[in-house]
Amino acid sequence: MSSKKGLLCTGQRPSGPAYSRCSSVSTADGSSADEKPVYRRTRTMSEQQKGSREGFLYGTLFCCVAGGFDNPSGPPSPISVHPEDSGSIKSVDGRFQLEPNRLSKSLAKKSSFQMISSHKKFTLEEILKATDYFSKKSRIGEGGCSMVYKGELTDGTVVAVKRAKKNMGDVHLTQESFRSEIQTFQQIAHLNLVGFYGYLEYDNEQIIVVEYVPNGNLRQHLDGVFGKILDFGTRLDIAIDVAHAITYLHTYCDKPIIHRDIKSSNILLTNSLHAKVTDFGLSRFGPTEHGATHVQTGVKGTMGYLDPEYFMTAILTDKSDVFSFGVLLVEMMTGRHPMERKKGRERITARWAIEEFKGGRAVKTLDPNLEPNLPINIALEQIYELAAQCLAQTRQMRPTMKTCAEMLWSIRKSYQDLLNSEKNHQNKVLISAKDRLEAY
Repeated sequence: MSSKKGLLCTGQRPSGPAYSRCSSVSTADGSSADEKPVYRRTRTMSEQQKGSREGFLYGTLFCCVAGGFDNPSGPPSPISVHPEDSGSIKSVDGRFQLEPNRLSKSLAKKSSFQMISSHKKFTLEEILKATDYFSKKSRIGEGGCSMVYKGELTDGTVVAVKRAKKNMGDVHLTQESFRSEIQTFQQIAHLNLVGFYGYLEYDNEQIIVVEYVPNGNLRQHLDGVFGKILDFGTRLDIAIDVAHAITYLHTYCDKPIIHRDIKSSNILLTNSLHAKVTDFGLSRFGPTEHGATHVQTGVKGTMGYLDPEYFMTAILTDKSDVFSFGVLLVEMMTGRHPMERKKGRERITARWAIEEFKGGRAVKTLDPNLEPNLPINIALEQIYELAAQCLAQTRQMRPTMKTCAEMLWSIRKSYQDLLNSEKNHQNKVLISAKDRLEAY
């Protein structure tokens, strides 16, 4: 089975990191595509130009049910959008579908306003109807600049509606964040990034409509809000998902994108505990000119996750996201917040954990909700070794996100092999004990 745009296959998932953990896919109507999912992976414009094998492995990942994206009669998927098809969203027979509009390089170089204008917007009436007029019962979250509501489109698709606050002191800052997020969404499409449906800019309303991810964020799960603790293996899987998402942003978008706000509350989890990175309000395009290594920009981010070199110099590179990812790794292993008050003083969790690790006491930092064992102890030290590299004071000493993803895959394989080995040993011991009892 083939496609003009990329690779399609059904049944067993393809091998390679870019196709990880795709056993099922949610369609636009919220149903699960459990039977013979189609794994679709399409190259970005820059990948086609480079023709790189690495781009094939780590490039854009699409999953959609058979007969969905390629069959016009099938349900459209919020993640089944090719970056070169970032066109407008239109209503067809009460359903919102992507209207293909291949962006030429000349269009991609236009101003942010012109790029935003290339999308057809939702109407205010459609948004009000979807959110029950922004009722309190529809509200599911709040950020520094926006409120988030759960909504339902006319075709039954459940969405998240992000509405900018109107009482913000700096209106220009709110508009900048809104336009930045729209620009970013126009460029991206990846399994581990939240999907984009459309937006509305009308009078003083600034609204973005995105994929609804039903299972809260990573920070809530680490805090035990939902009553179930994330086991060690799941935390490792989530870290790999996030690493893939950031690798895609840095390396395989037509223009490199720096997120600038990687943190646990911006990592949403599906019901099957797959991770999706969200909130691109602070994102910036990375350097695109030949030979350029950074962009000079105002410092933005979240304290505790903020790259200290970027904070001091206002020089932004993709390694700032790498630093934040290092903080996130420590947060996932310890279960603690990045900054905590201890004995009246503020303690930086990442610094404390790495110091304990270097002193041979890594297990002391493990989340108390997790039971230490040999596979976990070994994997924990390997993760801290990676986190320490991510948290290096200078960007030149930090690994790329692609390297982080590869190292995490290696750690995960070693952890799983050791876990299986221990289980097999325990089974042999139990069988031996049973045989002795029967003989007795």
